[in-house]
Formats: sequence, structure tokens, C-alpha cells
Amino acid sequence: MVSQTPDVVAATGQANMLDRLYDSVLNIYRNHTFRVIIQAIITVWAVVTFTFFLVRLMPGNPIDVLIEQILVQEGISYQEAYDRVAASFDFDPDATALDQYFDWFGDVLRLDLGTSITSPGTRVVDEIARYLPWTLFAVGSGLLISFVLGIVLGMTMAYYRNSPLDHILSLFASFMTGVPNYIWGLLIIIILGIQLNWFNVGALRGTYDVNTTPGFNLPFIVSVLEHALLPIITYVVSTLGGWMLNMKSSTMSVLNDDYVNVAEARGLKDSRIITAYVGRNASLPLFTQLTISIGFVLGSGVVIEEIFVYWGLGHYLFASITTRDYTSMQGVFVILVITVVFANLIADLTYGFLDPRVRVSGQK
Repeated sequence: MVSQTPDVVAATGQANMLDRLYDSVLNIYRNHTFRVIIQAIITVWAVVTFTFFLVRLMPGNPIDVLIEQILVQEGISYQEAYDRVAASFDFDPDATALDQYFDWFGDVLRLDLGTSITSPGTRVVDEIARYLPWTLFAVGSGLLISFVLGIVLGMTMAYYRNSPLDHILSLFASFMTGVPNYIWGLLIIIILGIQLNWFNVGALRGTYDVNTTPGFNLPFIVSVLEHALLPIITYVVSTLGGWMLNMKSSTMSVLNDDYVNVAEARGLKDSRIITAYVGRNASLPLFTQLTISIGFVLGSGVVIEEIFVYWGLGHYLFASITTRDYTSMQGVFVILVITVVFANLIADLTYGFLDPRVRVSGQK
């Protein structure tokens, strides 16, 4: 037996250690949950970085916007207006975009979204916390209502397929899906508010009546519901058609499965077959779509909130774009991107939980 020198033994031990380390890293990467989390982090960084430089390609900057306002209002020289504005801003317009990016991204890593450029001393995270709950309330309510109605109507369409009811509902759903949400918002204001005079458009501006006392009291709750009603209706109308068509397609595929035919042959009631067999299995794919829709509908609320002057996150983003408040814009974009990516992450993990083949696909 040939004895090994200490150097050979040490080298062999290091090689075995590297092999075990490599296998451990490979096993971690093959883990479905770890993989999708890493992908989500990279996606957030890439999109946020892209939007950071994209917003700076917009014509003008916060100083230029305010200088123009001062020149129009006061008629002083450009240099005087520039000195006054530059002195009041915590913003260096002469700094390179790369320097601004590293400064800003360093703050984000410390969970600090910075301060507003046009409102010195105002923390962006505080402003987002002020507006975000109203958007979540309107978007969440509208999406939940449309989802539930879409499941019920979609199952009805599939169960009575090729009937006059199915044709009417399918045409209705296709029409609603084909019209953008902001068009629905304008139609609601023009037809219901102006032509039919069902409500006072000006009185529903904001998120609640300023004459009410915020808190858990009936006048305030009623005021909140009144001001959020029109955005909620818009979200429901613009998303309901998609849920109906998706649920119809999913239900029709389930109706052809053998276990449904067996349940019918056993003489089970239609109501039990629909709820316990068809509805439960047909709606599972839609729950994954629901998590993804939450992120995208939250981002699409910018135009809707401006149409109804609803003071949510979209209203805050629009005001930031108007004044070229880079820090505020970027803070909102961070929240929107994280929401969309997190919604996709939850959908991916949920789908992996429902279908174990997804979790082990990377091990092949």
C-alpha cells in the first residue's frame, strides 16, 4: 500500500470539500423556492435601475419646472430664479446620473426612499404610506368583486354553453375586455355624471369629505365608500370580462373530466357537482392569475385616479411626474415594481405548491 504525503492528503481533502460545497450550492439552486426568489430580486433591481435612468431622460428637471413658474409669476431674471430654486432643493442638477443613482440606491438598500425634491424635508416613504392605503382599498375591492362575479358568471356560461344566455354573456364579456379601463372611467363620468346627473362629479373629488371626522364612525365610512365607488366600479367593469372568459374556459375543460361524468352517473345533485367538483377545480388556475393581477391593476390605477381625482398612489405619482420630482417618482416605481414582482413570486410559489412537478423540474 502506497502511503500518501501530507500535501497529497491535504489536497485531496480540499478537493472533497470543494466537491461537497459545489453539490450543496447546486442543490440550493435546484430548490424551486430559492430559484424564484433570486429571480425576483434580480428582476426588481433590473427594472428599478432601468426606470431610474428612464425618468431622467424626460425633458426638464424639477429645477427647470419651478424656474419656469417663477419667471412667469414674478418676471425676475433667469439667474435669480435659478439661484433661489437651487438653494431650496436638496438636489444637484449638475451631478451625473450615475452619481445620483449610486447615492439613491445606497439609500434604498438602507430601506430609505429619500426625501422629496420639490418638498424638502418630506420623506417619500411617508407620502407613499399616506396615499397607498386608499389605492389598495379601491383596487382590492374592485378586483375582489370582479373576481367573485367572474367565477359565478363564467361557470354559468360554461354550464349552459351554446345557449342564448351563454352567447349574451360571452358577447358582454368580450366587449368589456376590449375597452380600456380609462375609457370606462370617462364614460362613467360623461354618461352617468354629466348626462344623467346621477351624481355630482365635483363633490366626489378626494378620498373622503373633509367635513367628516376621520375614524371608525358611520359618516366617515359612508364618505369613504362614496368617494371610492366610481373607481371601484371602473375596476370591476374593466376586469370582469376577463375573469368570465377565463372561468368559462377552465370550467369547460373540467366538465369533460371523467370524475365529473362519474359524479353525474351517481345521480349527485347539480348544485353539489358544480360546487364540490367543477367549481373548486376550475377556479384553482384563476387564483394564480388573481395574484398576478393585483400587481398590474395597482399600477394601472394611475390614470383612473386622475380621472376621478381620487387621492391614491396614482394621483401622487402623476403629481410627481408633473413637477419632475425624481425621488418621489422613483419611490413609487419601487413600490409598484416590488408589488408586481412579489405578486408573480406568490403566484409562482403557489403554482409550485399546487403542482409538485414544478418544484422538481430543476432537478432533472
